[in-house]
Amino acid sequence: MSAEYPKHPFLLHVDEVVATLGVNIEKGLSPEQVNEAQEKYPPNEFEVSKSITWYIILSKQVFNAMILVLIFAMGLSFGIGDYIEGVVLAIVVVVNVTIGFYQEFRAEKRMDALRALSSPSATVLRDGKTQVVPNAQVVPGDIVLLKMGDTVPADLRIYEAMNLSCDEQSLTGESVPADKSIEADILVPGSDQIATSADQVGVGDRLNIAYATTIVRKGRGRGIVVFTGMKTAVGEIAASTTKRKRKPGRSLNYKKYGMKQPFVGASKRTWDAIGKFLGLTEGTPLQRKLAALAYYLFGCAVILAIIVFGAHHFVLTGEVVIYAVSLGIAIIPESLVAVLTITMVVAVTVMRKANVVVRDLSALEALGGVTNICSDKTGTLTQGAMIVRKAWLPMNHTYTVHDSRSPSDPTQGRVGYAATMEVDEKEDDSRCDYDRERSAATLRFDLPEPKEKIPLPATAPEVDAVLTPALRAFLLSAALCNLATVRYDREESEWQVTGEPTEIALQVFAHRFELGKKSLEREGWKQVGEFPFDSSIKRMSVVYNAPQGGASQVFPNDRSVVFTKGAVERILDLCSHLGFGTSSQVLTDELREEVLKQMNHLASQGQRVLGIAYREWEKGRFVMPHSYGGSGSDSDIAIRAEVEQGLTLLGLAGIYDPPRRETKASIAECATAGIRVHMLTGDHPETAKAIAKEVGIIPRNMGIWPEAVARAAVLKATDFDRMTKEEIDRLPELPLVIARCAPETKSRMIDALRRRHAFMAMTGDGVNDAPSLARADVGIAMGSGSDVAKGASKIVLTDDQFNSIVSAIRQGRRMFDNIQKFILHLLTSNVGEVILLVAGLGFRDSTGLAVFPISPLEVLWINMVTSSFPAFGLGREEAAPDVMRRPPHDKKRGIFTDQIIVDMLVYGTMMGGLTMVSFCIVIWGANDGRLGVECNKTYSDACIPVFRARACVFAELTWMILLSAWEFKSLRRSVFRLDPDDESRFPLFKDLYSNRFLFWAVIIGGLSVFPAVYLPYVSTELFKHTGISWEWAVSVAFTLLFVVGIEAWKFVKRRLQLLQQTPVRHDEIFNQGEEGLGPSFKKSMTFSSFKEWASFSLKDSTNGFRSRSRSRSRPLPQQPDGDSSGAPDGLDGGVNATRAV
Repeated sequence: MSAEYPKHPFLLHVDEVVATLGVNIEKGLSPEQVNEAQEKYPPNEFEVSKSITWYIILSKQVFNAMILVLIFAMGLSFGIGDYIEGVVLAIVVVVNVTIGFYQEFRAEKRMDALRALSSPSATVLRDGKTQVVPNAQVVPGDIVLLKMGDTVPADLRIYEAMNLSCDEQSLTGESVPADKSIEADILVPGSDQIATSADQVGVGDRLNIAYATTIVRKGRGRGIVVFTGMKTAVGEIAASTTKRKRKPGRSLNYKKYGMKQPFVGASKRTWDAIGKFLGLTEGTPLQRKLAALAYYLFGCAVILAIIVFGAHHFVLTGEVVIYAVSLGIAIIPESLVAVLTITMVVAVTVMRKANVVVRDLSALEALGGVTNICSDKTGTLTQGAMIVRKAWLPMNHTYTVHDSRSPSDPTQGRVGYAATMEVDEKEDDSRCDYDRERSAATLRFDLPEPKEKIPLPATAPEVDAVLTPALRAFLLSAALCNLATVRYDREESEWQVTGEPTEIALQVFAHRFELGKKSLEREGWKQVGEFPFDSSIKRMSVVYNAPQGGASQVFPNDRSVVFTKGAVERILDLCSHLGFGTSSQVLTDELREEVLKQMNHLASQGQRVLGIAYREWEKGRFVMPHSYGGSGSDSDIAIRAEVEQGLTLLGLAGIYDPPRRETKASIAECATAGIRVHMLTGDHPETAKAIAKEVGIIPRNMGIWPEAVARAAVLKATDFDRMTKEEIDRLPELPLVIARCAPETKSRMIDALRRRHAFMAMTGDGVNDAPSLARADVGIAMGSGSDVAKGASKIVLTDDQFNSIVSAIRQGRRMFDNIQKFILHLLTSNVGEVILLVAGLGFRDSTGLAVFPISPLEVLWINMVTSSFPAFGLGREEAAPDVMRRPPHDKKRGIFTDQIIVDMLVYGTMMGGLTMVSFCIVIWGANDGRLGVECNKTYSDACIPVFRARACVFAELTWMILLSAWEFKSLRRSVFRLDPDDESRFPLFKDLYSNRFLFWAVIIGGLSVFPAVYLPYVSTELFKHTGISWEWAVSVAFTLLFVVGIEAWKFVKRRLQLLQQTPVRHDEIFNQGEEGLGPSFKKSMTFSSFKEWASFSLKDSTNGFRSRSRSRSRPLPQQPDGDSSGAPDGLDGGVNATRAV
């Protein structure tokens, strides 16, 4: 519920908003109005990210498909009076449910700790008095007072702003704070038209609105609360994460879809409800596959029971029912749920140590099937902070920052210097109105639309930067014309910064040369005037008196100096000269074009370009006129105009949000693993494109792609949103970069990927990422991000690093492989037991009843004890060396690939056949086929042969299952040489002992056979077998024969390449993480193209690049400076696109 406005408040004048809400702008709301509003509107809170109650978590564990089948089997056991089996199955159910409940409940509690539980306060004007109230008590109509550092409590219509700037990064993805205004005449971005409806202007361009949860970075202001709680921009995004969209074809509208639709829609809705309860239509692929497996096995158990009943002519005596129950128990892997859950618990623990918090246990296995990652840029691929990357000083002096790991630490990295050489290139003389190209009246440094080709200036070899007089003057201006602070906190042992991000970047750059503002002021620089940043003129100036004396002084000490910074073209309009000292020149039109050329070059690399200028005050010491009040009056404008004229341009600063160091390598590893990375960002298209090229999402030379692919690779959100579903589906490739993204754009991208049968993960940290985090198959939020984003995600990265995502995917794939191994291990034993028991239907005693060759409790012991611990061990196996060089697993087939199914049948048949032969050898080979009477129930002398045969089969089956666990460490390689790179002559013991849990589980399990066979009462009354002697030789012989059979089948698979996994299909032209500098060798080549590739190869040898044909696991050789960013522009670091012919 919210106030009714004739139009969105950002389109209304302040008087109209005041009239609608009935508030006195001078006094605020009266107590009566506040009480009335609190009754009318809900509290100013977000109704998302609530904790899941314990009984919901418990119900999810109980109504698991496999658990339901076990409960049914338990009830049947109690129903026929077999209480021992019933109690054992009850224990199995309790253990499975307890383990799953405990882990998921702990994960939810960890997320409760991550959520921000404290509610900030707001300063409001009520009844003419300033009050501080909790955010939840703010109501529409409240007058809120804002100052630097405040968190905006609700959506405000700003009516008073003094240099007010808000950080809206979490909402819009824009890393530069937005400067707020009070005007209602908002222009439609990219035109002169005044907006008349809300859909014409995006959230980030509504400059008279301050949004809830954003932070005031500078200035002060006042605003009227227009929306609260779930009606705010953040609240609407948060609400969208909880909305459930109905699947297609579920409508009951017969008018729109025909008379059959109500019946079709109702039947599909019914199936959805049943499938949801049974776990067949919701959950991750593994969950759905295991649910289907449970019901399939249950169906097989019913069929086998019918076969048992039919074999006894449907005379259902107690022994017949027990035999049927034995078959049912044999076919169900009772320990599967427990093994799966514990394996996930171990994986979650490992992930937590790697700074990954798993909120939803099922999300971890889903990571192994991820085919696409849709990532935000700011704070995810990049560091979320600004840094000066390049500084250009007239004429042709370029300073570049390398190896900066922390944007706020001036001691990190180094500054290199290179002289830029002239290039004789003709450029289009057309001029752009760079100010109009900004989408918001904020401190946006000129980002022009790129021309067809921006000439790449040639550079001389780079050397370490030296502090020259020109550079000193540039740094003095950048440090003093600056409101940011940079200081080293000795207690925290880290650098602390405050202020606006671009100013912090300049201040840190000055600190690299020990010319920070505080140190300069201690030397004697004294501020005597300030002309604050004004969004209408996009510049800021300060006036300082130079200190007296000083050997390093570059300015006269008897004069004041004016320092100015701002948008390049605005600064150039005020300049008469450029350069410093002896290199100072009059600013001619040719030099102006040269400066603009340099600006274009920096802007094309995704940098925001800032101009730095100065002026010596000719009148000596400057005295700020008393009439100046900074109010924007005509007299103030005249005073400022007098100061800001005749400036000398000192240089340009290229500032950008740098990629994280690990991002490019992580994207390259994703490409190796068959995973494609998409960047979906709210930032400027050129900035997004430049960062995408730098981290390897798109090639630096887009011309190596076909025109249609290159055109679709980078799109603006407005272009993507205008496309219909059919047009999107016709694209040769979905966009790899989408700029100026709105939440709806990201959701449309997720839907487009899903229509192409992709299994995607979405990473993000802002409120604007929450809808796509919720809709993606796996939502991954950043720990430093908003609570809304964390509440919508399944996984949270506490260190915010993109490479943690790759680690999570690697862990997901490792776990998927291990799940396949222990499922094969468990189901192989089930197949063997079923074959053995079905064959046992032919073993009839004198009464005509079938004699089971293995008793029900023997089956339960093998399934729950013998198989479980080796299965746990298989779940702890380390990742295979090639785990990130395989494609994502097929989500349709899931864990049950052709190889798993065929192996299960082959090994299970061998196991069942060999144990059946062993039983026959003991009964018919040594005891003339004597099967006794009622040997399924009681022990007697007549039953000794049967009991000895069962003991032989029990020992043999136990050892087979245990040794198969070692064999299944690799599904294709021999257990005698698991590691093909191991050069030792006999690495068997070393390989087996590498997984100590599995090693001792097999050893102890093998030894446990002896007490199980010989313990009095336990052997005869429970297991229905007795001690043996010569039969041990039969068990050992057939166990070894089983191992030989496994090795033979593996050899056949390797030799004939049967059931081999398809390798990752790499693009022949460009793979993400590469440079993508030129065409593939497969394209036609001319002599000039040969020279071009030869030059790239030469640069490869000097810059440490490598051929694509080499293994990615090999470390890259480092450049002399230790960082690839020291290479010439367009060639800085990464994996080269060159391939072996």
